[in-house]
Amino acid sequence: MQTVETLNEGLKRAYTLTITAKDIDAKVDAEVKRVAPQVKMPGFRPGKVPANLVRKMHGESLAADALNTAIQQGVQQLLADNALRPAMQPSVALNDDYAPGKDAEVTVEMEVLPAVPAPAIESLKLERLTVPVADDLIDEQLQKFADQSKKWDDADDKAAEMGDLVTVDFVGKTADGVAFDGGTGTDMGVELGSGRLIPGFEEQLVGVTLGEEKTLNVTFPEDYGAKELAGQPATFDITVKKIQVAGESKIDEDLAKNLGLESLEQLRGLIKGQIEQEHNGLTRTHMKRKLLDQLAEGHDFEVPPSMVEAEFAQIWQQLEHEATHEEDPAAALAEMESEREDYRKIAERRVRLGLLLSEIGQANGVEVSQQEMNRLIAQAAQQYRGEDQQRFIQYVQQEPMAAAQLRAPLYEDKVVDFLFEKADVTDREATREELEAAIESEDGFATGTHTHDHDNHKPKGKKAKADAAEGEAKPKKAAAKKPVAKDDNAGVEAEEASAGEETPAKKPRAKKAAAPVDAETAVTESSPVAAEAAEGTEAADAPAKKPRAKKAKSEA
Repeated sequence: MQTVETLNEGLKRAYTLTITAKDIDAKVDAEVKRVAPQVKMPGFRPGKVPANLVRKMHGESLAADALNTAIQQGVQQLLADNALRPAMQPSVALNDDYAPGKDAEVTVEMEVLPAVPAPAIESLKLERLTVPVADDLIDEQLQKFADQSKKWDDADDKAAEMGDLVTVDFVGKTADGVAFDGGTGTDMGVELGSGRLIPGFEEQLVGVTLGEEKTLNVTFPEDYGAKELAGQPATFDITVKKIQVAGESKIDEDLAKNLGLESLEQLRGLIKGQIEQEHNGLTRTHMKRKLLDQLAEGHDFEVPPSMVEAEFAQIWQQLEHEATHEEDPAAALAEMESEREDYRKIAERRVRLGLLLSEIGQANGVEVSQQEMNRLIAQAAQQYRGEDQQRFIQYVQQEPMAAAQLRAPLYEDKVVDFLFEKADVTDREATREELEAAIESEDGFATGTHTHDHDNHKPKGKKAKADAAEGEAKPKKAAAKKPVAKDDNAGVEAEEASAGEETPAKKPRAKKAAAPVDAETAVTESSPVAAEAAEGTEAADAPAKKPRAKKAKSEA
């Protein structure tokens, strides 16, 4: 095989491979000998069909397979001989004028991974903000559990007051008296003063009595989820079915036992552990962001445009999907478009960090074990049912890039943990509010070449979306969770949750933070594509698929 380099510009490479007809014919002969014992033909015993007849019967397909094998081997030899690490799948094309019996001329084009400078990790300095768990925060969560577990006593002989639980049937109507979809329900529990329903609904139930029928006049909020009702006046015809007063909510041993625990002390310990876990997540997020900012600021090397484009396409696709769920999708898309280049810079940063972290990991023996990989696959497979689980497992095992998407977040975390150990870390005690403010700070967002202001890097009013594009998401403050759920303690919140599905009287839920771009795996700030390519897997060392030759049958 003859090899001629036709392009060497930056990270771009191009080669022409010439595979002689003699080499291709030798591979055809080898293939004939391999398949001949399996060929069956009338008049011949199994395995005794002459080679020339096998070539006559199957020559065309065997020649195509031989050509594809020769091309694949040629490309692999090219990569090995020139120590090339393709950034993405090389482009392989057989010249149009090829005909059987002639030499095959193949064009191979690719972008190669850059030579990543040895990262200076000994000079890393980080501040670890720690948040102690105050007793009053534990008491606050305990009070929430107590309130959720409180009993309701019937009080049918009194008028409803703030704090009471009023059970109603209701029919919602537009201003012209027409009942609207989802506006009718029965036995909905409304805790007066909870603020869970649209403005004016709960307030107008103050003073109602058992059996009373009343019409409530309300106006839906401008940002209400149902667009046809947003900002519109409406009425609700209600019938009072029950009035209940709250029993005393006590923080005692019985509260813990009702939650399935042995003691109040155990409950306090579980709550403290939950809060500590939240604080640790915030601390890690802050440290990781500062770490990656330092790495990005200290390293500015060329990255393959194809990898940046692939990363940008992934970010953009996620943002386009999210835009369809905005109140005004067209406006959201237009705002995104005005920030396109900023998102492309984010993609470039992520690719550079992915390559950098992989270089650090390889140089220091960081790796994801097969046991860890099996656990990742098993966890990801849980989202599927039955036979689909096995199909998913087989898919990941057979597709290197699918495996890379699962492995990359864990690999990144292990490299980050390694760097945390190497860094000079100083501890400083802070409040949760100070830690959250530090994470949300606008001190800058390093891209590796210069520093950008966070909010100048994203559409206004869409900070969570931009954080997702950055690949870094701040852990949200978790709502109080019961250590053990008990059906008989569901309380009014569970009742309202079911009733809320029937009626738009409920306040619109706060929009969830945008999912990270790598939502299928985990939050990552670097590029899984870059990490996989630099980690030395099949995606980097050889074509992931056998090159397809024109005018010849190919089989991967």
